[in-house]
Amino acid sequence: MTAARFDRPELAPLWTELRRRFEGTDGRVSRVRLHHLQPAERAALADLLGLAYTPDPDVTVSVRLLDTILQTATGGLDTRGVVEAIGGPLTSRAEDRRERAAERAKLWQWAREHPTVLAEPALLTWLDRVRAGGLVAGDTSATRTLLEQAFEVLTALPAAGEPLPVLAARLTGDSHALDEDSRLGKVVLRALAALRDEETPTDAEGRRRLWEYSGVACDELSTSVLVAGMRPAGDGPLARGLRIWADAGQASVVTLAHLKRHPVGPLQGPVFVVENPAVIALALQRFGVACPPLVCVAGWPSTAAIMLLRAIAASGARLRYHGDFDGEGLRIAAHVMSKTGAEPWLLQAEDYRRAVPSAGPPAGRVDDTPWDPQLAEVVRAHGIALLEEVVADSLLADMGAYVDGDGTEEETGVRPGADPPVG
Repeated sequence: MTAARFDRPELAPLWTELRRRFEGTDGRVSRVRLHHLQPAERAALADLLGLAYTPDPDVTVSVRLLDTILQTATGGLDTRGVVEAIGGPLTSRAEDRRERAAERAKLWQWAREHPTVLAEPALLTWLDRVRAGGLVAGDTSATRTLLEQAFEVLTALPAAGEPLPVLAARLTGDSHALDEDSRLGKVVLRALAALRDEETPTDAEGRRRLWEYSGVACDELSTSVLVAGMRPAGDGPLARGLRIWADAGQASVVTLAHLKRHPVGPLQGPVFVVENPAVIALALQRFGVACPPLVCVAGWPSTAAIMLLRAIAASGARLRYHGDFDGEGLRIAAHVMSKTGAEPWLLQAEDYRRAVPSAGPPAGRVDDTPWDPQLAEVVRAHGIALLEEVVADSLLADMGAYVDGDGTEEETGVRPGADPPVG
């Protein structure tokens, strides 16, 4: 006798529940519980099980008993075989779940190890929030595509004053891809907010501010960077102007408009990069016209600052970066180094241990520090911010080695205060 005899509407609740359980547990089922059976369904079940009574609307059925009954009636098919004969082959939902879980784990591992995240660990907070929001349409492939696009945008920032639709079209081929109501636009804005340890803006003004911080449709004149001691080669107006101010022992301001229209010219020797303007003021007081090349990012670097530092690095000069030893300062340091190739300058765990005060402002949220993993651990352990102005004497002493000739001529072949060769 075949299983067709049991393919009856009155027994459908039994086979449906058995299929659900078999597929959900890799077939390891000892009993099933049926609920709200109608009179005809209860009678059919009693007939199948050989019961002398009609079972209740809610009843538990033993799979072992069913195996015995069905194998005898069909000449060898057990319960699983009958379920497949009636409704087709069983699939393993448990295995599907394991495969999907493995795919998700692989996706998020890939994202956490992406070079963009490794360079700026503050983005791990963003990734955690993206992950908590669930997969795009429940699909790991679609989610990976979205993250790849987001990483591409983050890598391309800061923009050089491009309007948002122009940036979107250049990177994605769709001028609306970064609109405020687009999935990619929302994801990238969350990342920009996470970098600055801010809440994602909910209004148009806040969104515009975040994009402007990243050089999107920004003002070319008000977007600027403070420098001192800069003597780039070349005969362009920017190079000449910087040399004039350096020879006068004064700081100068370089705008985004300057950088977009006039090449800065190559620089020789190390260029010192600091977070706080006070360090430039102290350096000018100490060294005057012999001040070594200095760039101040003034907190989160403007587009002008990043463009200038990239141009300096492209000319072959080393960038040496220092900033505040606190949560935000270390995020800024990671950002500057990621975007410009700068190297840390007196910004290691030992530098912090040596100078951290016994009391001071809190360090805040401290993300990992890729250039020295121990640094983040030490700052978290102390919980105290070490601001750049506090260690300014150490920075000036290190710069003094170049000013005094201990490092400058060997490193650059140019003594501070002297004009470099033009061209």
